[in-house]
Amino acid sequence: MGEAKFRIEPTSFPGVYRSGDMVLTKNLAPGKRVYGERLFSQEDEEYREWSPDRSKLGAFIRKGGSSFPFKPDSHVLYLGASSGTTPSHVSDLAPEGRVYAVEISPRMFRDLVGVCEERPNMMPILGDATKPDDLAFLVEKADVVYQDVAQKNQAAMFAKAMKRFSAPYGMLAVKARSEDVTREPRDVFQDAANYLRKEGFKVVEIVDLEPFEKDHAMIVVERAS
Repeated sequence: MGEAKFRIEPTSFPGVYRSGDMVLTKNLAPGKRVYGERLFSQEDEEYREWSPDRSKLGAFIRKGGSSFPFKPDSHVLYLGASSGTTPSHVSDLAPEGRVYAVEISPRMFRDLVGVCEERPNMMPILGDATKPDDLAFLVEKADVVYQDVAQKNQAAMFAKAMKRFSAPYGMLAVKARSEDVTREPRDVFQDAANYLRKEGFKVVEIVDLEPFEKDHAMIVVERAS
């Protein structure tokens, strides 16, 4: 860890900081790295670099996404937590909240558990994101559903979880090639957005994540009032 040679400043997104093009979060587990990210200190606080090449949410911020539903006390249902890279940053964003990190792969889950052991607001759940009813006994509530699951019918899976937990906000990372390798990614993104509209959600924005994530987009939704 090194002293910052530049000024780290807060952004309009709660818990997100910048220095030039670099995006950072305040480290909830000081001294601990999750994926080899750089650590910086400034005024007795430690910050973690948030790599847009390793995190779709980080890429969304770098690409100028304008909607950000996370708050310090948010309860976040994170579907497709993998080994914990992005969930750890969400943990930094919600120090007074809870991150329910759901992963189906036992191998990835072992790594995820190690991350959660350093972060008291993270709960690792070995479970199937397509079956939100099976998660209900562990998930107290969800202010935000965040999904990053590379398989078919991503929008339908996401809508099901949003409705099951009555989440007011959601972010869906769509991988076009997991839906249909023969179609243009932008058409796949629009189909996902149209499906969510038909399911009663307001699509706030769609952000293409190129060049950080090829054939991916982030769709931000709100529950219709």
